[in-house]
Amino acid sequence: MAGLLDGKVAVITGAGSGMGRATAELFAEEGARVLVMDRWAERAEDAASGIGEAAVAFTGDVSKGEDVQAMYQAAVDAFGGVNIIYNNAGIGSREDNVRDCPEEVFDEIMAINLRGVWLGMKYGIPHLERAGGGSIISTASVAGISGLSGITAYCASKGGVISLTRTVAGEFASSGIRINCICPGAIATRIGDNSQGPQDPAQLERRRERNATAHPLGRSGEGSDIAQAALFLASDESSFMTGQAIVVDGGWTAIDGRWADFAGVDFS
Repeated sequence: MAGLLDGKVAVITGAGSGMGRATAELFAEEGARVLVMDRWAERAEDAASGIGEAAVAFTGDVSKGEDVQAMYQAAVDAFGGVNIIYNNAGIGSREDNVRDCPEEVFDEIMAINLRGVWLGMKYGIPHLERAGGGSIISTASVAGISGLSGITAYCASKGGVISLTRTVAGEFASSGIRINCICPGAIATRIGDNSQGPQDPAQLERRRERNATAHPLGRSGEGSDIAQAALFLASDESSFMTGQAIVVDGGWTAIDGRWADFAGVDFS
């Protein structure tokens, strides 16, 4: 049986762990060849080796234009082109309110979470144009939809991803390029686990339980939940969708007016 992504080449950033790795594995299962990009070489190589011949690893920093250009060239060298881009790389937030947040913290969050997506689009779109079209997916967050106290830079960066997605989708729709983003709620990932610094296993388990009970569906999300959404957006199943922010949050945003009750819950 043919896979949803047979014959496609996907470039996925932040693919060494969590949502990115789950997506890389699922895309490969559905027939794609995948470039696994991560900031840490060992994570990228481990993820790629787990997939096998359908994947290659690339190490780089999404906030650096030269790394992003080299990433796409590596995909072309390995597989002949690019059809799908998933701008997933991001960092969590241990900041403070806007008054107390250090400038360097703000700059780092914006560089990875927003500039990284912008660069992924800027240097990836020419490859999709040469392929006759394609799909770009980016990881935003429900924190980019509703502002949350204490993580101002993170919220701003993810809100920027949503706005960037909508704007660029309109600019390149006529080129056959669909551009959408995913807004996860609380997802059990390395970023979420480390968002409040190192913790012992008991502390981590308590936080995970708190995150789970905050969702109407009674659990936190998993990387596989986001991977399934990304697969839909990458495939022709979503051929009439562009410029959209798809919320995958276990019903979180359906609880209108109760955001203050969930202070401290960790977002992807």
